[in-house]
Amino acid sequence: MDSNYSPIRKNSYLELQSQYDTESPRFPPKSRVNLNKFDDENFNVNEEDDGDDFDDNLNFHSGGYPLDVEGSTHNGSGISGAVFNLTTTIIGAGIMALPATMKVLGVVWGFILIVLMGILSEVSVELLVRFSVLSKASSYGEVVEYALGRPAKIISEICIIVNNGGVLVVYLIIMGDVMSGSLHHIGVFDQWLGHGVWDHRKLLILFMVVVFLAPLCALEKIDSLSMTSAASVALAVVFVVVACAIAFIKLLEGKLDSPRMTPDFGSKKAILDLLVVIPIMTNAYVCHFNVQPIYNELEGRSPQKMNRVGRITTILCIVVYSFTAISGYLLFAKDTESDVLTNFDKDLGIRYSSALNYIVRVGYIFHLLLVFPVVHFSLRQTVDALVFKGSAPLSESRKKVGKRRGLSFAEKLLSWFMLVMAIAVSIVGITGNIYSLNTKSE
Repeated sequence: MDSNYSPIRKNSYLELQSQYDTESPRFPPKSRVNLNKFDDENFNVNEEDDGDDFDDNLNFHSGGYPLDVEGSTHNGSGISGAVFNLTTTIIGAGIMALPATMKVLGVVWGFILIVLMGILSEVSVELLVRFSVLSKASSYGEVVEYALGRPAKIISEICIIVNNGGVLVVYLIIMGDVMSGSLHHIGVFDQWLGHGVWDHRKLLILFMVVVFLAPLCALEKIDSLSMTSAASVALAVVFVVVACAIAFIKLLEGKLDSPRMTPDFGSKKAILDLLVVIPIMTNAYVCHFNVQPIYNELEGRSPQKMNRVGRITTILCIVVYSFTAISGYLLFAKDTESDVLTNFDKDLGIRYSSALNYIVRVGYIFHLLLVFPVVHFSLRQTVDALVFKGSAPLSESRKKVGKRRGLSFAEKLLSWFMLVMAIAVSIVGITGNIYSLNTKSE
């Protein structure tokens, strides 16, 4: 057969360029792909093929995954940094609700459900990564658009905004409750320094947002948060170690109640409590909105490497969740609160109880401060993709940066105005009360 084609040697490779040469302002140029070693007998050229059509389904190795993408060989995040970011996304405020679920389910079924949900989450992450590479998507919304169309993408992005925004608001509420106190629980600052301006809830939250959260949330890459994520995971481990140590000491002293191993179906209230477990456990491993940003910045990224990140993260989260749930339930038994953190503002019945309570509560606040920017990262990207569709990337758009700065400045002015108004109203109210009391006394 006469042909202009010549067979490729086994030790050579073929480099394919993307068919899209123009760069979209929204997406980076597609990466190059390497086709490794060909066998002479398996490399056949059809005479009727003009060479223009290329079957993407051929770009798989024996494991069924797409070939490794070489466009990501930049100095990105290593496996450890990706593991810390993904773990921090998972381990947020929900960890404190796990002892209460253990109280409802019992130790055996609670542990089984923690492991089962971890496995399901890991499988879903692997499927998401595999499909995102097949669809050449750079975000969760693009994966949804490729599978279900643009309306589904918009719905998914709205859900991410509502979910992440709500989570961040809850974090701020928890920080305020722990540090400045609430109706039923005394705050850390109130215990340390007494009541004063330093434990004013709104001022405290404003201080944490400006000093801690704003600089971290302004970072452009999620890889830049890997060190803070590592510190966040370390603080979660500190909580686990302290809780396990206290439980072990009380076990040696014989002060622990016998735990329930299986669920209680003896009353209607117990059955209704089982329904409360469903949202807690189904949201315990939610991290999928951050999978794509972490994968995009993974050094030498490939589905295999990201799967390794997901498996290490799942094992780590299962260990942390299991020890937290079991030790927290053993410590407080039937008195376990829906948020076990509130149990740590009471006497634990051992030496150095107050110091251990402070370590747990303050450490958990710093944990949330470091989780906040990781969750905020995908929220910011999703808002950018939904509101500023077709514009330049967020880091390159001066117009959007100017708008954000102007909006931020306006918000600060409004917040300070509201603060001044609140102080003025308080002064007027106090003055009026004093005048009223003086009038009555006369």
